[in-house]
Amino acid sequence: MNIPFELQIGWRYTRAGRSGRRNGFISFISMVSMLGIALGVAALIIVLSVMNGFQKEVRDRMLSVIAHVEIYQAQGEALADWQATATEARRNDQVVGAAPFIAAQALIARGDDMRGAIVRGISPADEATVTALAAQLRDTTLAKLVPGGWGIVLGGELARSLGVKVGDRVTIVAPGGQVTPAGVIPRLKQLTLVGTFEAGHYEYDSGLALMHVDDAARLFRVAGPTGVQLRLKDAQQAREVADEIQMRLGAAVRITDWTRTNRNWFQAVQIEKRLMFIILTLIVAVAAFNLVSTLVMTVTDKQADIAILRTLGASPRSIMTIFMVQGAASGVIGTLVGMGLGLLVAFNVDVIVPAIERALHMSFLPGSVYLISRMPSDPQSADIVPIVAISLALAFVATVYPSWRASRVQPAEALRHE
Repeated sequence: MNIPFELQIGWRYTRAGRSGRRNGFISFISMVSMLGIALGVAALIIVLSVMNGFQKEVRDRMLSVIAHVEIYQAQGEALADWQATATEARRNDQVVGAAPFIAAQALIARGDDMRGAIVRGISPADEATVTALAAQLRDTTLAKLVPGGWGIVLGGELARSLGVKVGDRVTIVAPGGQVTPAGVIPRLKQLTLVGTFEAGHYEYDSGLALMHVDDAARLFRVAGPTGVQLRLKDAQQAREVADEIQMRLGAAVRITDWTRTNRNWFQAVQIEKRLMFIILTLIVAVAAFNLVSTLVMTVTDKQADIAILRTLGASPRSIMTIFMVQGAASGVIGTLVGMGLGLLVAFNVDVIVPAIERALHMSFLPGSVYLISRMPSDPQSADIVPIVAISLALAFVATVYPSWRASRVQPAEALRHE
């Protein structure tokens, strides 16, 4: 197979240059450049994979507790007929489950300890068709929620903060006091803790309480369910489905979906991801442009070689190609090594991070601060392909000027000093 001599010489220059003080120094600079590119690419892949994993983990845990779409009465009152509303919503092919609910804020007290929480009244059987958490607990914990039983299920963190266990009684302080001749007094109701749940999402584990929808209606003095929750085949279609149902049901109801409810959080994650991409790309750019100094030193060192090649008939374009091959080869090697290292770490974060935490006796993601307590990772080709392409492009651009200077070397002038 006939390989162009430009490729052969360029690859030879990439591998050679380790003998002699000057050549050894040039080789060292070249290795540092490749290492810088590799570390920059690896850092980009690892950081973006962790951010993808963090977003996916939080989203999945969030959607195990909340519905994809929620329909409310516009005035904040009970729906006139939640079954009819659910039937109308099911006309959309994406809807696979519907359940009534009542949601209100309240204080939950145990002795001197008091915590604020979202109290959600649910129908256990219907709720199991809407959220994964309810489906998991339907035959165990949620089965203990019966009308008139005045039972309550608390998030695990909320129960621990109150110091209660199954069988203990807690007091709910409902909003809106009761007017008496002595003045306005808060409405209190004692309930029995019948179970706890662990959603893996700190916000819900520490601030959500579940009770039967009939008991919640009596406690909060509403005529019935104040809304309907919907589960979809594809959670990513929630906004489109919500808009379509809103047009069908009209302005009498208010419809929201999980993407709008948690919009600020997801937008913040996307902004952070873009900023990290830009910052780490600059690191790759710095490493790639270190190739400029490497090639300039190589061109200076190879003046005689360039002159001889020119006298043997090599064109300026061929000389330029030789040094572009040398620089591009360094960029390709650095990029591939970085991609391999980045993917190796990204796919093994769940093993590497716990080992580091055990060695340092610390936790990188304490559950009381972050929404999740472990380091997730989700490498995606949509991130990796642009990273590799940008790294290769930067390395190629960095070779252009030194290679052009090499092509401008005059043979007679170069040989005069040899």
